Amino acid sequence: MEPQTPLPITTTTPEETPPPPPITHHHLCPPSTACCNCGNPTTPPPTWSDTSPPPNYRPIRSPAINLPPNNSQQSIILAPVPKSQQVPTLTPPHNYQIPIKKIQSPDDIRRFHDSFSGKNFLGFIVSLSESIRSKKISDQCHQSQTINYIISIIDKLNGWVDEIPPVQQSARYGNYSFRVWHERLNENVGNLMAGLLEEEMRPATVEIVPYFTDGFGNASRIDYGTGHETNFMAWLYCLARLGVIKEEDYQAVVLRVFVKYLDLMRKLQNVYCLEPAGSHGVWGLDDYHFLPFIFGSSQLIDHKYMKPKSIHNQDILDNFGDEYMYLSGISFVKKVKKGLFAEHSPLLDDISGVPNWNKVNSGLLKMYKVEVLEKVPIMQHFLFGSLIKCLNVKIVSKKCVSL
Repeated sequence: MEPQTPLPITTTTPEETPPPPPITHHHLCPPSTACCNCGNPTTPPPTWSDTSPPPNYRPIRSPAINLPPNNSQQSIILAPVPKSQQVPTLTPPHNYQIPIKKIQSPDDIRRFHDSFSGKNFLGFIVSLSESIRSKKISDQCHQSQTINYIISIIDKLNGWVDEIPPVQQSARYGNYSFRVWHERLNENVGNLMAGLLEEEMRPATVEIVPYFTDGFGNASRIDYGTGHETNFMAWLYCLARLGVIKEEDYQAVVLRVFVKYLDLMRKLQNVYCLEPAGSHGVWGLDDYHFLPFIFGSSQLIDHKYMKPKSIHNQDILDNFGDEYMYLSGISFVKKVKKGLFAEHSPLLDDISGVPNWNKVNSGLLKMYKVEVLEKVPIMQHFLFGSLIKCLNVKIVSKKCVSL
């Protein structure tokens, strides 16, 4: 179709309104200086660089706090901030049980969170978070013989990684040598726990061992995620119920034991290429961990200089990552993921816009409850016994009701 000839523009007098300026168009026409439809001048469409070609679809990302379409965001906003609770200790004799899985539906999760065990377990995590408020990893803290023994256990597990190298295989995730490492853990865990418990507490081994072994990933699937991290925290909670870990140990539990555990898990993830268990992809806080960001944000509360937006300063990450778990978590994410931080970790990127660490910490505690402790795909693998109970949950396969 031939382009239309523009109509002649008549001369205007000062009293008349001047004509509007020429309209430019972004038409997808063959390269030319005039639109093939209306004849008006055109401007070229935006170009993409050769190093970053345009995708088939480029979405406009909403703030990451608006999680994928579900009720999670509203649940997090409306949920109260969890409060710390004192952990009651058991007095022997006690009838210990081999813990088993009991959660099969959202109703089961609701019953667990309404129970004393559900509230007290989350309160224990809050207490740990509060114990390291404004504390660096290198700060001095009370370190009992129990804490030193737990550290020695983790050091021994770390040494096994060096003794069991990964095998050569084509699969990207899941090196089979992890099963060898985990098998050695199962073979030696009884002796490791025996050295931790006093003679009258030895019968509790049958109940705390499953939490400990599940805290290091799944040997069959060769994966690890926030559910396994929660099991390790449940093991620490059971030790607190038994009186092995006391309140004066809480600071060392986080700054010594959990930091060691975190270093071991990152080593296992790198050496054996553990697959993220139930990863939310870019909509998750992290592919493997959640608690380091809760504890790390508590460390940074009331810091004079470092704000949530400081995570974008690479010098701060390099110089202070060894002292603050939140910064080390950001550094690890940047190391294992490629591309722009805002694209592969939009939720962490949006959290950096929160004005202070206190709000970050309280928000992450609420998010942990909603996104981890209230999710059936995660909690269906959680174990319950006499130390952590789940009341009135029917076990279909056993045809019985829990105590």
